[in-house]
Amino acid sequence: MRVAIAGAGAVGRSIARELIENGHQVLLIDKSPSSIRPERVPNAEWLLADSCELSSLAEAQLGKCDVVIAATGDDKANLVTSLLAKTEFGVPRTVGRVNHPNNEWLFTEAWGVDVNVSTPRIMSALVEEAVSIGDLVRLFTFRQGNANLVEITLSPDSPFVGTPAGLVPFPENCALVTILRDGQVYTPEAEQPLESGDELLFVVPAEVETELEQLLSPGHHPG
Repeated sequence: MRVAIAGAGAVGRSIARELIENGHQVLLIDKSPSSIRPERVPNAEWLLADSCELSSLAEAQLGKCDVVIAATGDDKANLVTSLLAKTEFGVPRTVGRVNHPNNEWLFTEAWGVDVNVSTPRIMSALVEEAVSIGDLVRLFTFRQGNANLVEITLSPDSPFVGTPAGLVPFPENCALVTILRDGQVYTPEAEQPLESGDELLFVVPAEVETELEQLLSPGHHPG
């Protein structure tokens, strides 16, 4: 997979290193000469250019990229880069970094952003996930599917402790994708009983999140 990353700062370089380790081709783009440091990610391609300019993206051959990641420290630049990548070069997948939480609402398909990554939101979600038992915590939003990745830690008083996963009447279009238990990752099986303290990860539409949370809460009585 070929990936272009706009922004060769600490965030962009870290992403590049991980992608390269996973066998992908990476191009780092930055308009600041001081940021062009090939020795820091020697296996990446480097381009001194402004990702907000159409000519620069054409020079980068963005049309040959499978993914474009707009990872600069400037939200306006990330939006413009994503929009140009999607509308002018038809890049299949765009990821936009949100630096300021007040701008998160802009990072949508209307601006060419398939997935937005908001560091403040992720950090707050991780804090909530660490301290919340029985409460639904939204971890990630899938823009194209109008669905969210959510987590619920099963309370000891949940009515479904000890119930096989296949017998729990989860809401329609709600998918249990992973059970985290005792430091292990389990693929849910219909006959596998749920246990107190299980971290349950679901992909679920936003409109049924409340129903899911109420279903697994201690106050729910199975019909």
